[in-house]
Amino acid sequence: MISDDHAGLGAARTAVFPAVPWQRCQFHLQQNAQAYVPRLDQRAAVAQAIRTVFDCPDRLTAQARLKEIVAAHAATAPKLAAWMEENLPQGLAIFAFPAPHQRRLRTSNPLERVNMELKRRTRGPACSPMKLPCSVWSGALLAEISEEWETGKTYLNMESKNPALSLMLHNFTKKKVARPAIPGVCSLDGLVACETR
Repeated sequence: MISDDHAGLGAARTAVFPAVPWQRCQFHLQQNAQAYVPRLDQRAAVAQAIRTVFDCPDRLTAQARLKEIVAAHAATAPKLAAWMEENLPQGLAIFAFPAPHQRRLRTSNPLERVNMELKRRTRGPACSPMKLPCSVWSGALLAEISEEWETGKTYLNMESKNPALSLMLHNFTKKKVARPAIPGVCSLDGLVACETR
């Protein structure tokens, strides 16, 4: 599970998915670290140092690099060093995943793009032309995105890693999943209203 350090998400995650590993979004970690940098001219150097931790080839190397940068900043920026020591390890769960998947699972950007698209398509009068509630528009959009993820371009290719999983995913994606009917809507693409009788 990949997210930022939102208290509500953390509580829900531990309550519902206690055994699922958590990866804190590396982009958000880098952004949050900037609040602890004492001088503006140090921000780029600190961001680059944090990036070197996340770009390490494995977890042990990343932990060693983290200790180095914490020690380097302990004298000049003690609050930053303490924050990095406590928080940056939350961004290292990615090293438990196969190497080809690590780059795509570092951040919560895909989910944030879905949220931005939902906001864009449900903002203001966009929901009102057919007098349908925004929940119908949102549900239709999410179903459309889900179908695109299932049948379109593969974001994570699992086929080369596990033959059993590969067969299961192949069988799942080849099935045409029936989408629930939305009253008054004929097409998810653009949500064209139908006359219901």
